[in-house]
Amino acid sequence: MDWQELTDLTQGRPFVVERVRLAGSGVVVEGQFEAPQLAQLSVDDQVFVAAFVRSHGSIKEMERTFGVSYPTIKSRLNRIAEALDFVDTDPAPTGADVVDRLRRGEISVQEALAELERSR
Repeated sequence: MDWQELTDLTQGRPFVVERVRLAGSGVVVEGQFEAPQLAQLSVDDQVFVAAFVRSHGSIKEMERTFGVSYPTIKSRLNRIAEALDFVDTDPAPTGADVVDRLRRGEISVQEALAELERSR
């Protein structure tokens, strides 16, 4: 079964993967695994995201590919973006991170205090 069949079968309802078999190795892992966010999108939205990536984010190319207007592309992108949780690529350092950097001499006491104050 591929992701498109699974997405059609679940009809947008949440699902949990409970068994994973690594192809060619015979290793099987059982548990409860949440599917990747992109796999949880509808098949149409997955195709749309793939087309957007292939077009290098060109909305003009997306307009040509799908035969729709700029506002339609933007609206769909916004709807898909709302369905995705984004990873914070620059999270605030934890207190332990700051103390570790201070211990290693990477930052001064004053810089450590300032970082701890900012992360409150």
